Amino acid sequence: MNEHKTTHFGYRQVPEGEKVRMVGAVFDSVADRYDLMNDLMSLGIHRLWKRYTVELSGVKRGQRVLDLAGGTGDLAARLARLAGPSGEITVADINASMLENGRQRLVDKGLGGNLRFVQADAQELPFPDRYFDCITIGFGLRNVTDKDRALRSMFRVLKPGGRLLILEFSQPTSGVLRTIYDRYSFNLLPLMGKLVAGDADSYRYLAESIRMHPPQEELRAMMENAGFERVEYFNLTGGIVAVHRGFRF
Repeated sequence: MNEHKTTHFGYRQVPEGEKVRMVGAVFDSVADRYDLMNDLMSLGIHRLWKRYTVELSGVKRGQRVLDLAGGTGDLAARLARLAGPSGEITVADINASMLENGRQRLVDKGLGGNLRFVQADAQELPFPDRYFDCITIGFGLRNVTDKDRALRSMFRVLKPGGRLLILEFSQPTSGVLRTIYDRYSFNLLPLMGKLVAGDADSYRYLAESIRMHPPQEELRAMMENAGFERVEYFNLTGGIVAVHRGFRF
């Protein structure tokens, strides 16, 4: 990674290597309250977004699945039930605090037989070529420094016939909704972060990182440039969130 090359951290330009450390500090700070804040921020709707993503995944019994940025374990818990005891779910996250938090939650739910946990960078996945039947990444791609590199890395470890699903905040389709959402994001989110997680700055970064993330059509083009085919996206809650799905053939 080029320490002299800059990238965005929210609205700020920072050295690429510094962004990795700064994003890590954000998630170290919020790991223990992450799920509670998700429920509060989305009024619980994030659970429906994740359920829809899993339905689109088409995961079957015995398949190998990689859940990237999967520290909370929400997607992994659902995927593990679909893949069954003969399947393999790998939960990967670059942040050790988030990964441990998710591992404890999944063990508490009685899951774990077909789960493994790996601390890994999405830009340089430590897995063999053409290994996974499905890859999911929920609310994690916007925090990756080099998204194009990460998408190429995901493509490499995906089997022919496999699919990638990206669940991420996106661009509201209505101008009115966009205005309301902006006011909510930049005023209420930091306040909730301060009151509930004791950290307003991390949730201010969250709002900024959402605005800097590629919108629907741009992300589709990025996936196609990485090699994915039949790329499509599904807007949820008026485009506040979108699920992108692409295949490797």
